[in-house]
Amino acid sequence: MHKELFDRLVQIVETLRGENGCPWDQAQTHETLKSDLIEESYEVIEAIDSKDSGKLKEELGDLLMQVMLHAQIAKDDGSFSINEVIQSIADKLIRRHPHVFGDVKVNDVDEVLANWEEIKRNEVGYEDRKSVLDGIPDFLPGLHRAQKIQRRAARVGFDWDDISDVLPKLEEELEEIKECIQEGDQAEIEMEIGDLLFSVVNLCRFLNVQAEEALRKANRKFIGRFEKMEAELEQRGKTFADYDLAGLDRIWEAAKNKESR
Repeated sequence: MHKELFDRLVQIVETLRGENGCPWDQAQTHETLKSDLIEESYEVIEAIDSKDSGKLKEELGDLLMQVMLHAQIAKDDGSFSINEVIQSIADKLIRRHPHVFGDVKVNDVDEVLANWEEIKRNEVGYEDRKSVLDGIPDFLPGLHRAQKIQRRAARVGFDWDDISDVLPKLEEELEEIKECIQEGDQAEIEMEIGDLLFSVVNLCRFLNVQAEEALRKANRKFIGRFEKMEAELEQRGKTFADYDLAGLDRIWEAAKNKESR
């Protein structure tokens, strides 16, 4: 039954891209679908956060559709098919998990990751990578990319020993920003703020916090509280212009208190 469902989906996508199919699907290329792929990925994340299994099922389907479209475009171009995509990932999973499908012994997650990196370096397509940091996509969100860079560096021993070493680095970076502000050098300020953010990501890593996820939740929390402020002002028949910062801060704190209750 599972293969029948898969074959049905393949046929549907082929039809959409076919001669009598949908003009939109026919017009798509790998390049035109890039933003859709990113958007669908984030919608999956939102569905996970909502803890709505029905929504997650729907969004995973939309994400799968992106994979199917890319595979069909490649097949139309004579590059590869969805079956080759599946075969490729199946082979890769077996190859990179010798501790499951072979006789390699590992003691913990760190050893699994170390083996994974070593196996990758010996695979076709990875032989031109000279640095441990090669292959981390440039287009990743900044915080996410910073965390991946730090993890890669840590795997080869370039890392602090303890979180007690990380916290002073935050204070050091903050002091350097203060000095740059006094000097008024905008380029230096930008660079030092980048260093501070990088150090904050390092702190997140030591505390097993996903930096991008933490900021996303902070954004959502701010929006929620700000909307409560707007509702309170509307109820009072006021606008932001009717209050100074101290007055607005009191409304903000009231919104926070309602949230905690």
